[in-house]
Amino acid sequence: MTTRRQPLWFLSAAALLLAAGAAAGPPDGLSAEEEAGWYILRAGACAACHTAAYDGAPFLAGGRPIETPFGTFYGPNITPDPLHGIGEWRREDLHRALSQGLDPEGRHYYPVFPYTAYAGMTGEDIDALWAYLQTVQPVAKPNYRHEVSWPLSHRSLLFGWKMLNFDPAPFEPDPERSESWNRGAYLVRALGHCAECHTPRNLAGGLDHSRAFAGNPDAPGETRIPNITPHPEEGVGDWRERHIVRYLGFGVTPDGDFAGGSMAEFIEVGSSHLTDGDRRAIAEYILSLEPIP
Repeated sequence: MTTRRQPLWFLSAAALLLAAGAAAGPPDGLSAEEEAGWYILRAGACAACHTAAYDGAPFLAGGRPIETPFGTFYGPNITPDPLHGIGEWRREDLHRALSQGLDPEGRHYYPVFPYTAYAGMTGEDIDALWAYLQTVQPVAKPNYRHEVSWPLSHRSLLFGWKMLNFDPAPFEPDPERSESWNRGAYLVRALGHCAECHTPRNLAGGLDHSRAFAGNPDAPGETRIPNITPHPEEGVGDWRERHIVRYLGFGVTPDGDFAGGSMAEFIEVGSSHLTDGDRRAIAEYILSLEPIP
């Protein structure tokens, strides 16, 4: 959870903006399934990567650069435009993209698209997301080519990467845990894909699961992504459930700092739109993690 110190006036204004964003609901006229898909899109903060900017940029039309140690990747257009977006996709294509990391032609996606987390999504949630995406305004905006050097430019190599770093198993609730804990685990591990930023990676770019959520010193576009395990000195061990709920809703930390960097975006386009119940479930799950220094 990246933070930066801000003047109190800025903090108050930004918090009010986030509160306004949280109050904004789905567009009028959506069916129940489409409205559920709108919520799924928010829970995954999809606009953070699939919208180039937030000042007049076409919603979900792609073009957002994502800088990584392996090159610069660009979020693609996921509006239902038939040429540049997903207008020619079928529902099954979205299922395969999210659960297997494959495009409609069977080519491997680079794991900067976090299908390693989305593979845990339920089929019902993917169906709802598909239904909502069909309601988005189509935008005829071309995609950018990823800037990746040889040999990583050969997507066939990703088959081996997946063998080592990708488990396509769906999320399985823990019967020993509460319903709210399992909801929080699903939101954190699958929809919110929090480990993708908050977990360090191995040399091949796969997640180091032995240090899950313990922070990432070399995250895309950031100098450091912090530890969110309940470690008392280096994590969020001194946070309480109410602190996490408030942070995910308004970006305010217990000591008066304000979210910055990619976390501010995640809150703005994602977690500020969640229900208080879902934010409490996330907090319950986060505070149950193993404390890792």
